[in-house]
Amino acid sequence: MESPEQLAELLDERSYLADKGLVTAAFLALRMGRPLLLEGEAGVGKTELARTLAALLGAPLIRLQCYEGLDASQALYDWDFARQLLHLKAAEAGGIADAARLEGEVYDRRFLIARPLLKAIETQPSVLLIDEVDRADVEFEAILLEVLSDFAISIPELGTIRAARPPVVVLTSNRTREVHDALKRRCLYHWLEHPSFEREVAILRRRLPDCSAILAEQVAHATGRLRAADLIKPPGIAETLDWTEALLALGSRELDPDAAAATLGALLKHREDHETVLGNGFFGVARR
Repeated sequence: MESPEQLAELLDERSYLADKGLVTAAFLALRMGRPLLLEGEAGVGKTELARTLAALLGAPLIRLQCYEGLDASQALYDWDFARQLLHLKAAEAGGIADAARLEGEVYDRRFLIARPLLKAIETQPSVLLIDEVDRADVEFEAILLEVLSDFAISIPELGTIRAARPPVVVLTSNRTREVHDALKRRCLYHWLEHPSFEREVAILRRRLPDCSAILAEQVAHATGRLRAADLIKPPGIAETLDWTEALLALGSRELDPDAAAATLGALLKHREDHETVLGNGFFGVARR
C-alpha cells in the first residue's frame, strides 16, 4: 500500500467504509510499524477494522480479549503441567533418573502453551487485536509496555523469544477508564466517532444488499436521533446493522412503527432505554 487512498480502496472492497482520519491512522500504523490505539463508543467499528486488516493482509487475527483480573499466564504463556507430569511419570517408568536431563526435557518448547501475545510474536505475519484494553487492570499495561516496545517475551526456562516480523497491532478502548500515557506513547491514536448520516446509509446498503434506500435512510435517521437522546447506551453501527437485519427478516421495506418497536431489542440492550423510547412514542407508537 503506497498511500492512505489505496488503503481506503482496499478496505472499501471488503465493505469497511472508513473516513479519511481513520484510514490515515491505519496507513501510518502499517507503514511505521506502530501499534494503533482506537478509542470510541462501543459498536463504532474498532474491532471490525482489525478483522478487515487481517483479511486484507492475508494474516491470521489473534485476539486478546481484556477483562478485569487478566494476568501474564493468560496473555503471554503458560506451562502445560499435565503433560509435563505425564512426561515425568513416563521417564520414571522408563528408568530415567537423570534430574538435570529431566528438568531440561519438561521445560522444552513443546510443553509451552502460547497465549495470544506469544502466539502473535511467533506467527508471521499476524494481526494482534488487544480488545477493550481499558477493561484490564492498570497493572496489566506494564506487561503490554514491555511486549509492544521490543516485540519480545522473556521466558526464564527458555530465554527470549523475539518476533522475526512484528505483528500488526490494534488496541481498542471504550474508555471505561483512562489508558495510561506510557502505553499511549507507544501507539498511534485515533478516536472513532459514530458515522455520519451519509456514511451510515452507505454502510447499511453495502453490508445488507437487500436493504432498500428508503429503509437505510430511515434507520440511519432514527439511530442518529437515538444517539442524541438521553440513553444509557446509545446504539453503535453494529447495533444499527443488527436492527436493520431484524427489520428485513420481518419483511420491512420501510421503517414501520410497529415493526420498529417490536425489533427494538436488536438495537437497545437496556430495559430503561426501551422504556424511554417506547414510553415517549419515539417511533410514533407509545407503549406504557
